[in-house]
Amino acid sequence: MTPRPNSLSLPQLRSAAPQRQPTADRLAIAQSLLLEPFGLTPAHLARALAEITAHKVDDADLYFQYTRSEGWSLEEGIVKTGSFSIDQGVGVRAVSGEKTAFAYSDDISEASLLDAARTVRAISAASQSRKSKVVTPKIAASRSLYAGLDPIDTLDSAAKVALLGRVEKLARAKDPRVAQVMAGLASEYDVVLVARADGTLAADVRPLVRLSVTVIAQAKVNGQMRREVGSGGGGGRFGLAYFDDAQINEYVDAAVHAALTNLDARPAPAGVMSVVLGPGWPGVLLHEAIGHGLEGDFNRKGSSAFSGRVGQRVAAKGVTVLDDGSISQRRGSLNVDDEGHATQRNVLIEDGILKGYLQDSMNARLMGVKSTGNGRRESYAHVPMPRMTNTFMLGGAQDPAEIVASIKKGVYATNFGGGQVDITSGKFVFSASEAFWVENGKILYPVKGATLVGSGPESLKKITMIGNDLALDTGVGVCGKEGQSVPVGVGQPTLRIEGLTVGGTA
Repeated sequence: MTPRPNSLSLPQLRSAAPQRQPTADRLAIAQSLLLEPFGLTPAHLARALAEITAHKVDDADLYFQYTRSEGWSLEEGIVKTGSFSIDQGVGVRAVSGEKTAFAYSDDISEASLLDAARTVRAISAASQSRKSKVVTPKIAASRSLYAGLDPIDTLDSAAKVALLGRVEKLARAKDPRVAQVMAGLASEYDVVLVARADGTLAADVRPLVRLSVTVIAQAKVNGQMRREVGSGGGGGRFGLAYFDDAQINEYVDAAVHAALTNLDARPAPAGVMSVVLGPGWPGVLLHEAIGHGLEGDFNRKGSSAFSGRVGQRVAAKGVTVLDDGSISQRRGSLNVDDEGHATQRNVLIEDGILKGYLQDSMNARLMGVKSTGNGRRESYAHVPMPRMTNTFMLGGAQDPAEIVASIKKGVYATNFGGGQVDITSGKFVFSASEAFWVENGKILYPVKGATLVGSGPESLKKITMIGNDLALDTGVGVCGKEGQSVPVGVGQPTLRIEGLTVGGTA
């Protein structure tokens, strides 16, 4: 039995229809939602920033946000929950050296804006006050990676419920062992406006949708009733029309396949062995074990296993790792980051050599480099920090089938659940939610309870084969850091890694 990867290939994701004057259009939408209803103009923003910079600070910004979100869930053929919310507010930040002062409010008004500005400027002593500099307003340039639509309005409520009903009906029709189906549909319309102390004004209009399906299959195995779970789904920055019958079928196939595969799973062997990782979502291991260690704040503080190693070999030849926030319609992509900088394609590791880190404004300034467009925050109530967008490893030359066939004894992991990583040491523990035991190049049977244990930096050096099947995940990733969650993407080709410790139950 050969598992089918639940992923999309990278070339399918690079086509977005261009829009006329996207930057001006986004600014107009942002001002109509976040300034005009409250009697604010760009002049008021300039005044608030001038209040902050009247004291000696290195940086300051205002971050306005308007978010509409909606969610539906279906279980046992019944809509169990439906939710709708609107949130809006402004975050005000001042930065002096390594120190950050931050205030936020859901009251968008001139009075609260100026009050917050006077509060955060206290990060600098009053004796360091200075004359405010006159800055020249400038509009942040950016591309158009996704349409500025409100995905909540792309289907009516009846159609959304019907969509979830189709998911359940299709999943139950796949196999009589499917006992329970849960489906969820989430939509978000996010509008942000960023005003910086250097005069930069930037805006973004960010649609985001996700369809999820969870299947529970049950059957008697060796005389005992057994229940196993499988999941599928995806999404991105587009409207709900993306979820047509063909797309729904792909997600349902993945969920049912995973659940039925695990019904037949045997306890996983334990020991040090060769491991092959499938393409697409298994890139979450790369994201956690390596990606976080390449974020600028950890490296500036010297707490990452990659600190001070730019220009050095940190991975096997052929290993190239990118973080690219400019791929059209991807879940982790942004026209501009949450500090108003255009996102970009950042080469982190090239042919095994460490090239650089992911930077926000503060850490870039302190490290003497430029921002890489990776300043991200969960909402107006949070401070920005360096975060990943879409992080993935480029493909190589090997046929994936040949990589699996090269294993004498080992595990082929095609899907992952949760995991933990220590940034300082780079050590990780990940549980495989779908994996197979391989002997003499043949996939023999699925295994359950396989846990991969290793070190991110060491694992990079132990990659011996890289497949030609690079794929990104289907659009389900959420990254957590210091209590903040943001949408991200991951990806990789099929990889063979030597000498990983597999913790099993056999």
